[in-house]
Amino acid sequence: MAVTGSSKPSSSEPPSREPSSGEPPSRKPPESNPEVRTAAGVLRGGREAGLAVFRGIPFAEPPVGALRFAAPRPARGWDGVRPAVAYGPPPPQSGLLGASQDAAGDDWLTLNVWTPEPDPEAGLPVMVWIPGGGYAMGTSSLPEYDAGHLARGGVVVVTLNYRLGIEGFAQIEGAPANRGLLDQVAALQWVRDNVRVFGGDPGRVTIFGQSAGGGSVAALLAMPHAAGLFRRAVAQSVPGTFFSPELAADIAAACAAELGVRPTVSGLSAVSPALLPAAGDAIAATTVRRRERWGRIAHRPIPFAPVVDGDVLPVTPWQALAGGAARDVGLLVGHTRDEHRLFSLIDGVLGEVTHEQTETALHMLAPGPDGARRYREAFPAAADEELYELVNADWLFRMPSLHLAGAQIAGGGRAHLYELTWPAPGLGGALGSCHGLDVPLVFGNLSSGQPAVLIGDPPSPAAEELSARIRGAWTAFAAHGDPGWPPYDAGDRLAQLFDTPSTVTAYPEETSRLLWQDHTFPPLPLLAG
Repeated sequence: MAVTGSSKPSSSEPPSREPSSGEPPSRKPPESNPEVRTAAGVLRGGREAGLAVFRGIPFAEPPVGALRFAAPRPARGWDGVRPAVAYGPPPPQSGLLGASQDAAGDDWLTLNVWTPEPDPEAGLPVMVWIPGGGYAMGTSSLPEYDAGHLARGGVVVVTLNYRLGIEGFAQIEGAPANRGLLDQVAALQWVRDNVRVFGGDPGRVTIFGQSAGGGSVAALLAMPHAAGLFRRAVAQSVPGTFFSPELAADIAAACAAELGVRPTVSGLSAVSPALLPAAGDAIAATTVRRRERWGRIAHRPIPFAPVVDGDVLPVTPWQALAGGAARDVGLLVGHTRDEHRLFSLIDGVLGEVTHEQTETALHMLAPGPDGARRYREAFPAAADEELYELVNADWLFRMPSLHLAGAQIAGGGRAHLYELTWPAPGLGGALGSCHGLDVPLVFGNLSSGQPAVLIGDPPSPAAEELSARIRGAWTAFAAHGDPGWPPYDAGDRLAQLFDTPSTVTAYPEETSRLLWQDHTFPPLPLLAG
């Protein structure tokens, strides 16, 4: 049965609150480095801009050696005081978009905590961030995930790593499915058992994530393993790609063949973790040749995703929520308006989409046997490029996010819906309100790395104001379950549009909604071919 987080606080006893000195951490002088005693041992963090920050905390044993491709095991304890001032190494990950391959060490399963003050009596709401990256790349150490701005809003923020690509999501004989999701559950169990000493309330945990992180949030809502570990969920740009076991196994076999081994624990364990991402990248780069077997994921190369295996993930999130699995969990969900434009830029087709490319996308992705015709009729004034972006955005992010809200209210739960419509001023405004634009606005990190390219450096006062508004909505939702606008329902279909100015109105993508209203986002199958 697919059950999930309860609104009731955890009944677990908190770990010992006394550090080795015998003094409560909250009583240390403010200028000293903060110390807390977790269940595994004492941690010493640092202070940054009025916050106590702890980095690189292990929540599970390194998944190597005998633990390779296994479910995560709790981290062992330590004696003395462990420094917690540096991020843990990133998990091995795809290099297709230039992600860092510097994995110095194998202690990938770590998390980080920002807190206004590690006072066990504070009882602050907790927000747990799950990074995105196509289930193949991403790490909590990215500068855009620094949680200082959020935490200064009166919440404890936790960011985490989880296994990616073949290590975390390939369907491997002899290994549990969805190991990356199980890592996330292990991190949430750590939060339940330890966050009180950081000033957090284990009964008021909100998970949030974007893209693959949003898909992970959706999956956790449907997972029995995650039952009771969070009270609220924020799912940003939820991808609709969930795999059947047959499709996932076929992709794993192709990855293993690329390495010259069998898709088993023993076969893949013979290959260094550092070498596995290259095999996944090679398969991602050649998915178009497997279109007859892999279908839609060959159009938008997606070799890894959660697997609806019937055990770890019993059913899709949409089916689980419609059945009431998360009716006791508050849900905030939404997407950006121009979700696919960033990918058009990455693919080198922005401004150059052909009629043939549009026809291929419409026939592959639009729902129903006559979906391509219906799209053209529904958007009669749209040129090829606009239709190309619309059907890609609707299939991959916009409609899965909308349907998650619909499934939640169908199952008796409560959902709040939003759409980010503010156009990014960077690159001459060419990307509009693109995929990923919400991340710097949520975290408030507007002027470093990719956010600076999108938003402009320095960011405008309008961007700063919008970011503060979004951060305020997310932290208010974490604290009280109300982000500041009415819940979504099947009648009025109200949504918050984040822009300058922001407004509350009927969901604006009504044409797309009607085109997709009968689609159920089932697990993607392995096709004959």
